[in-house]
Formats: sequence, C-alpha cells, structure tokens
Amino acid sequence: MTLASPEPALPQATVNRPWFWFACYQLGWHVLLPVVLLRLWWRGRKDPGYRQSIAERFGFGLRVQQGAIWIHAVSVGETRAAQPLIEAYLEQGKSILLTCMTPNGKRTGATIFADAIAQGRLQQVYLPYDLCWSVERFLKAAKPTLGLFMETEAWPTIVFRAAEMKLPVFLINARLSERSARRVARFGAAGRSLFQAFTAILAQTELDAGRYRALGVKQCEVVGNLKFDVLLNPILLERGLAWHAHLEKNNRLMVCAASTREGEEAIILEAWQAMLQMHAEESALPSASISISQPLLCIVPRHPERFVEVAGLIRSSGLTVLQRSEIDLGATDLQNWIDLKTAVVLGDSMGEMPLYYSASDLVIMGGGLMPLGGQNLIEACAAGCPVILGEHTFNFQQASQDAIDCGAAIRVEGNGSLAAELADVMSQILQDKEQRRAMGGAALRYAAQYRGATTRIMAALQNRNH
Repeated sequence: MTLASPEPALPQATVNRPWFWFACYQLGWHVLLPVVLLRLWWRGRKDPGYRQSIAERFGFGLRVQQGAIWIHAVSVGETRAAQPLIEAYLEQGKSILLTCMTPNGKRTGATIFADAIAQGRLQQVYLPYDLCWSVERFLKAAKPTLGLFMETEAWPTIVFRAAEMKLPVFLINARLSERSARRVARFGAAGRSLFQAFTAILAQTELDAGRYRALGVKQCEVVGNLKFDVLLNPILLERGLAWHAHLEKNNRLMVCAASTREGEEAIILEAWQAMLQMHAEESALPSASISISQPLLCIVPRHPERFVEVAGLIRSSGLTVLQRSEIDLGATDLQNWIDLKTAVVLGDSMGEMPLYYSASDLVIMGGGLMPLGGQNLIEACAAGCPVILGEHTFNFQQASQDAIDCGAAIRVEGNGSLAAELADVMSQILQDKEQRRAMGGAALRYAAQYRGATTRIMAALQNRNH
C-alpha cells in the first residue's frame, strides 16, 4: 500500500452541476417520497430507531451549534473508522457535528462519544435526505466550517450545494471499487462532475485514487485507511482474552464468523458440521494427532435485525446455541460464561467485536463468501487473529490482498464446493498451532504497518485551509 505525502494547498473545486440530470434526480426523489416514508415505517418494525427523529431527515427541528466541523459517517463501520479523526479534532478543542443515516450508526456514535456529547462538544443528527429544500435547511441551520464525508458517501445535492456556497467538502478515507467506478462512468459527465465537486478526495489506496483520477478528479491524494488507527477497546480485549483463556484451559479453540450477511451463515454452518465430522473421524483413528476438544463457533451477524433469524438457522441445523445476551461476562466464575458443551455462540450484541476477536483463534470474515464486497478485516488483524476471506472482497480490495500477501489471511474461492473448501481450510489451521501463531504474528505486523492515516488526513486538510 503506497502512501503519498500530502500535496500543497489545493484550489477550490469547480462546480459544474449537470442541471438536466439534477432536475431528473430531484423529481425522482419527490416522486418516491411516499415510498421513502413507507420504508422508514417498515424498517421500524424491527428497529424502532427508524421511526424516531424523522423530522431531522428532512432538515426540520435542527438545534445544532453553528460553525462546527461536520463529519458524515453513514453507519456503524464508518462511525468507528472516523473515531481517531474525531478524537483528534476534539483534543484540539474543535466542535463536531456528526451525521449518519442509520439508527445503528447513531447509537454507535452515542456510545463512542458519550463524554463529548454530554459536554456539548459533539452533536449528532441524521443527514437529511438529498432533497434540495431539506439540504438547504440543514446547511443554513448548521453553517459548518468544513465538511468531511467518509468513504463512499457522495450525495449530489449536498455536495454541489456545499461547493456553490464555498464550503470546503472533502471525501476522506475514500474508496471506490472497480464495480462502483464502472457504475459512475455510465452516467458520463454527470457522474464525473459529482466527484469533481469535492474540494479534494483523500483516498485509502493508490488503486482507489487511480479510479477517482480516471473520473477526472484532479485533487486526489493517497493518505491511507483510518481503520488502521482505530484502537481496540481495552476492556473488551481483556474480557475476550479471559474468555479465550477459559476455553484454552478446557482444550477448546474458537472460530469467529464476523459480520456475516444473509446467505453466508448457511454456508458457514454447513462447513462447520463437515469440519466437525472430519474432526470426529480423525480423532477416532489410533494414530490420531488431534489433541483439541470440539472447537466452538461464534457467529456475529452484521445487522442486529437478523439476530433472531440467525438463531433460528443455527437451531434448525441441529447445533446447540448460546446467545451473547445470555452470557454474564461480569461473572467471577468463568464457567458461568459458557457451557463447554455449547456448539455455537451467537454474537447478538453491538460494538463488541474486539471481545469476539480477542477470544478467537481464527476469524472467518463475512461479506466475502457471497458477492457483497467483503467487510473490514483490520480489527481482526489488530487483535492478532488469522483470517479466512471469501472471494468477493472488492470493497476492500487492497487491504485484503495486502493481508494475504503478508501471510495474515487466506482466501477461499469455492471452485468446487465453497462449504467443503472452507471446512478444509478451517480444519488445517485449527490443527496447525504453528500456522496459527505465524498468521497471528503476521496479522499484528500488518495492522501496525499502515497506521498514521489520521495524521496524514489532518495535514492534508490543514494545507488546504491555509
């Protein structure tokens, strides 16, 4: 992952709003407004947060401190990634306006920045929908001094309007997959003008920067990935390590299937049962070299609204399941944490990935077993976990390849049966202690190697504003 040093001060972006396309876009938004409201109500059946603060989504009722640095992080992953940057600004005495699009993103921000919110140094609201009048109300109410959009967020109305108001707006920690770049290119000049309207784009990798430059973005530099700078919660790490010690004492290993998406749990459970069958057969041989008890599987779905569904799927597979919400991690007797006969733990909690990772001997990273683009593997590596990746990691292309190249991760492609290949790879790693140790060490070195994006981003932004 090649990083470029910050460039000198950048000129203000040129606004070239494609008016015909933009009028069609606005018309579409207004026509679909009833559908948008119905979708909020529908999603609110499983998560009441979607039925709360609806006025904010249209720019109404905003009581926010003006002149703050505005950071937009769409949901949970982006909010966590923004944490090092937000904390750096808070340490400088800056006020932060943090916007999001999902209730889980808002809850994550409320948890991470609870102290700053209580002190009035950080405020949270939903980013209004990309309607011309709701965007106008938001920008007039907030009057931010700087706008920072995380990763892939590029809403035409708000980006163009901010540029017209001479408000510096950057796309930071930016990534653009090859698939997304092709989609943008289909819109021709209209698609290119959106990214050109940013004051500058600060990309994660040279691959991402190259795709933005191919869209005609002149002010683009590589600063690295903020997710490498996120420090794992020490309390959760400590609890996870104690959990791991409890399992290790009883000769068990744990595999964490992290951030799984719909369709992936079925593949993982099929692979798990196949691996357990192999384990049982090999353990019964006179020459068996396997000295570990039956391993434990922990499945942590990406979306909390699927917790009940996944619990049912595990039970229907014939495996016993214990839910994280049923485990008392405050118990002094570690035996109370988990019954050693339990086959699967369901991670039905939010914000506890460091706990699951530090308790694990191996991680299967979700989002890549199906064509969904993959999920962030950096936290798992920072916890020293070997990682198994699926074929479809196009949203984290460079980070995934770097992890594979340095020996921290292995990819399964399922040229035959994906479940069978996954079972083989899991069995191989679990049986080989030296391989797990080598991959874990490589994971720690990988996570440490690419830190520093926070410093580079702040330097680039300072150069622009001075």
